[in-house]
Amino acid sequence: MSAELQLPRAARIFVSFVALLRANGFAVAPEQTAAFLGAIALLGPRDLDDIRQSGLATLAPPPERRVTFDRLFDLHFRGSEAIEHAEDGEDDETVRLQEEGRGDEDPLLSDDANESGLGATRTEALVERRFAQLSTTDALRRLAREAPRRLPRRRGHRRLRARRGPFADLRRTLRDSVRSDGEILRLGHMKRRQRPRKMLLLIDVSGSMKSRTEENMKLAHALVQAAPNVEVFTFGTRLTRVTPALRLKRREQALNAAAHLVSDWDGGTRIGDALQAFLAVPRFGGYARGAAVVIVSDGLERGEPGALRDAVAKLSRRAWRLSWLTPLATSPAFRPQTEALVAIERFVDDLVDGGSSASIVAHILALGRRRAA
Repeated sequence: MSAELQLPRAARIFVSFVALLRANGFAVAPEQTAAFLGAIALLGPRDLDDIRQSGLATLAPPPERRVTFDRLFDLHFRGSEAIEHAEDGEDDETVRLQEEGRGDEDPLLSDDANESGLGATRTEALVERRFAQLSTTDALRRLAREAPRRLPRRRGHRRLRARRGPFADLRRTLRDSVRSDGEILRLGHMKRRQRPRKMLLLIDVSGSMKSRTEENMKLAHALVQAAPNVEVFTFGTRLTRVTPALRLKRREQALNAAAHLVSDWDGGTRIGDALQAFLAVPRFGGYARGAAVVIVSDGLERGEPGALRDAVAKLSRRAWRLSWLTPLATSPAFRPQTEALVAIERFVDDLVDGGSSASIVAHILALGRRRAA
């Protein structure tokens, strides 16, 4: 008989929560699991907060992963209530774009709007999206394998020893001179430490990008898992920060959590308003400062091109490098034809193919070899 079947029925939900933590990268020892069950039995908990406090005291999640611990706790014990709680808090992570000039226009249903993926609309259609059984492609495996060493880096303020460098290591030089009776035989050198550069990924989830949404979200999860300092937002008729959901280690859980946060899947397209809203929130705008910014969108804007042009111009001044990846760029000789892409062309550093995971991964990995224009 297995160990799980020997457990009391009431204890199985708590043991399965510990297994969920381990699956998402938390180090939980067997004795901690026993202490967790003992604390629950001792408290005789009256509500879920008592169970949460027992878990914090006995399972000891690292402070930097407290948010992930709380999210997993809510998903495991609250279920649908956790989803409602996430929707109630959308003012902090979700910005609904102002709807102007709609009049009495009826919203298009998500199944009827842009079904071919070739059109775009500014009408809001709030839908829930379910992700199919997920598989790992060669492009995602390549991203996970090569991202730690190939993503762009920046020079930090701290210095480290080096054979050659622009700075003199006086402390090391004087210490070595003691061994040679005060003579300086060799001058030590230092250079600045290399640190990962921030990355910002903005994903278009409108109806015109419907065929690419699932693959783009899988790629975003792989990027968040492979590198630190990555922020991910989705936009259509709303701007939503999905980074906390994508930090969950297991892809199925991460994308399902993101699916509940984003409510404008396959709806309208207001790119300019979305980027303006992003820059209007100081906390969001700070993510772009000195970052490698990648926007994945076809650029089929239904709003005023002027709003999009101004937002991209501001974003380019904050970013280290700004890349716009569109499925319309099917060849190296691509020249923008839509009014929106023509308006923003001079403000972006790259306007390249974003029609497949392989092309997006190749571009992201190549950013580490490029300098800002």
